[in-house]
Parts: sequence; C-alpha cells; structure tokens
Amino acid sequence: MIGQGMVLSYPSSLLPGLQSENSTIKVDFNTAAWLSSSIGLAGIPGFLLSSYFMDIWGRKVAHGLIIIPGTIGWSLVYAANNIPTLMIARILGGMTAGGTVGLGAVVIGEYTDPKHRGMFLNLKTAAVCMGGMLVHALGHFVDWRTIALVALVPHILALGIICSWPESPSWLALKKQFEKSEQSFYWLRGKTTQSRKEIEELIRAQKESLQLSSNKISLGGRIKEFFRKFLRKDFTKPLVIVILGTFLLEASGRHIFPAYAIKIINAVTGDSSQSFYYTLAIDIIITTSTVFSSILVKMFKRRTLLFVSGFSAVAVLMSVCLYLFLVSRDLISSERTWIPIMMFVAYFILANLGCTPIPLALIGEVFPLAHRGIGSCCGGLSLSIVLNIGLQVAPYLMASVKVYGTFAILGATTGIVLMILFFILPETKDKTLQEIDDYFKYGKFKDVRENNDDDEVNVKMIT
Repeated sequence: MIGQGMVLSYPSSLLPGLQSENSTIKVDFNTAAWLSSSIGLAGIPGFLLSSYFMDIWGRKVAHGLIIIPGTIGWSLVYAANNIPTLMIARILGGMTAGGTVGLGAVVIGEYTDPKHRGMFLNLKTAAVCMGGMLVHALGHFVDWRTIALVALVPHILALGIICSWPESPSWLALKKQFEKSEQSFYWLRGKTTQSRKEIEELIRAQKESLQLSSNKISLGGRIKEFFRKFLRKDFTKPLVIVILGTFLLEASGRHIFPAYAIKIINAVTGDSSQSFYYTLAIDIIITTSTVFSSILVKMFKRRTLLFVSGFSAVAVLMSVCLYLFLVSRDLISSERTWIPIMMFVAYFILANLGCTPIPLALIGEVFPLAHRGIGSCCGGLSLSIVLNIGLQVAPYLMASVKVYGTFAILGATTGIVLMILFFILPETKDKTLQEIDDYFKYGKFKDVRENNDDDEVNVKMIT
C-alpha cells in the first residue's frame, strides 16, 4: 500500500524534474498530463487480472503476481531516457496500483476479525497516504530517479511477506476445500467460541450454495452466469454502493491533490518558495488523520463517521472556495494566505476521517463471497475510469476555473454522492462477512452467531 501511494503521488516529483531546464527528457503540457493520469487507465488491466487471479488461484498467489508489474515499472523509471519508456513504466506501476486496490481490501476483509476489520481497512488507506508523503518529502532532496529506487523497496518487501501468508479461508471454502479452510481460519484467528461459529457458518453457507448450483458448468454456462449476476440484487446493490464510493473518493481530492499538490499550493499562496513545506505539512496532517480514523472506526459506526465527517468536509471546502473566489475578485486581501491553507487543512482532516478510507473499505466488505472477484473487478474498473478522468481533467479545470472553481465542483459532487449513500448504505461495523452477505441476499441482517438454523431463502431476481 505504501508503494501504491508512491505511484499516485510520483507526478508531483517527476513532472517538475522533466520540465526543468537541465532535464534530458522534455515534456509538453499534454504529455505531462498523460504521464500523470496513465495509471488510471493502466489500473483497468490491473483490476481485471487481479480479479481473475484471485478467483482462479487464490488471494495469496494473486497478490504475489500483481506486484511484479510494479516492480518492473519502477526499475524502468530509473533507467528511462525517453518518454515512451516512462509511459510504459507508469502503465506497469498503474497495473499494480490498480490491482492491489480491490485485492488488498478483499484480503484484509477475509483475513481479519470483524471487530478489527474496519481498523485494518482504514490503516490500508493510511499506508497509501504515507507513501504519498514519502514521495513529496524525498522530492525536495533527491531527483526522480532516486525516488524510483526507493519505491522498489516496499514492492520487494511485500513479495517476501506474501510468502508467509496462508491462503484465504473464504476462497478455500468457495473451492470446496473445507478442511484446509478451517485450518487456515484457525491459523489466522485462533480457536475461540466466536471463531468456531464464524467458520462453521461460512462452511455451512458454502455447502448450501453448492447444493443449489451445478457441479459442472460449461463455458457457455459460465458466460450466462456472469451476465445473470447483473440481475441479482445481492450483486447490483453492493456494486452501486461501491461505484458511488469511487466517485466520493475522487471527488474528495484523494488522488488529485497528491498528484498536483505543489501546483495547488502555489496557486493558493502565490509563493512557490514555501510550497514544499505547505505540501509536506498537509501530507503529515492527511496521514495522521487517516490513522486517527482507524481508531474512530472502532468507536463509531461506519455511517456516523462517514456522514458527519463528510458533510462537515463539504461545508469547509465550499467556504474555502468562496474565500479564494473573493480574493480573486480583490474583495478580500490576498496577504493572509494562512487562512485558506488552514481551511484546506481542516478540510483534508475531515475528508480523511471518512470520505477517503471508507469507500476503499467497502470493496472488501459489501460483496458476497460468490461475487467478490467480479465485484471487486467492476468496482476497480469504476475507480480506474473515475481516477483517470479526474487526473486528466484537473489541470484543465485549474487552468480555466482556477483552484477555487475546481474544488467547488469536487465539493458539489461529494455532497450529492453522500446524500445518495445516506439512503442505501448499510451499517457494517462488527458484522461478519457472512452477515453482510445475508443482508444483500435477504434485505436484512441475519445474526449468524445466534440463528444458524434459519431456512434458506431464494435470492430474488430484479425484474
């Protein structure tokens, strides 16, 4: 996840280096925009491959395979002497960054205890923020090639750590390897009364699912089954929630700000000499607030944290946009640059308490096990498309409607998405994945820890 954050924030160091007078590789405005946003499109094959790998070969193997392109990509960045090589390297890095978004959330969701799942999913986002902060800090002291070498370290360490994992109990149960599933589950959670009930319910649900499905499915049958998923309430509702979550994530500036941080700060303060310190300070605050959200998510319900912090963030963002607009019209003095900076700080603190970590956590929570691979793929594709559009459009918006206009558009989008989610997002705090699975199948939470003898109910089709 640290490596993912470094990929996303790398343009803030790469582009100024390429645009400097002594650079041996020259870029124009359009090429710079493509170098920055290419990871969004590159995330599409990353999502597709990781979803396929996690369904066919398991979560462990998939995670190891999807990290390899990023490792090669950073090596190419270091050795690059032309734009095509840099573009290929960024695409490879984008594949890994995209592939690990959904896969990482699924792994955390399936490997961790329900009481700690929210905390670990939020810490995943904090690690991404930490990677971005590291790039911004290093960019002040070393060149972009050296940063590429540093970025190789988390990828290599991740490959080593993955080798120590057991396979996911959920995937093993899905593949009818129930004994191995139980062994893996107890290795991860230990043997307690609660853990026994949870693994028993997981295995029971999968055995019932197998009884309702054919053991052998032809290729044509698999294709039909794939398209039928889009008619199932237990697939379409979580998919809509995740897609809205991707819009919320990007509209909150999660990836736009790190990519164009220095440019944004320069526009707000009008002083490029101090932009590094402002950017680093905001990075530290963002990372700290995301870590703090990992604590709050154990104390408060997901919905409470998301909507209270989210609507508060929108109010602050609209206020800073109004302030900057008045400054641009010479209705307010432009000398007090600390005011919009502090307002941006307040905004990013609030946004990173809920709007940025919770949408990413949803990918690992809301999809039922039978749909988790294709669901994370579709959610990832949505994230990739929205990310690419955001990174492509942002520099043009900042050039035409300035920073205040750009963030006003983002703030309005955030507010609209929050209002929709308010009516459709279920509360998942301390719920097992099987309980969440049952919610989307039956329209309500079934307490699997107490009601193991509930009758099977057929999943309704959307008509």
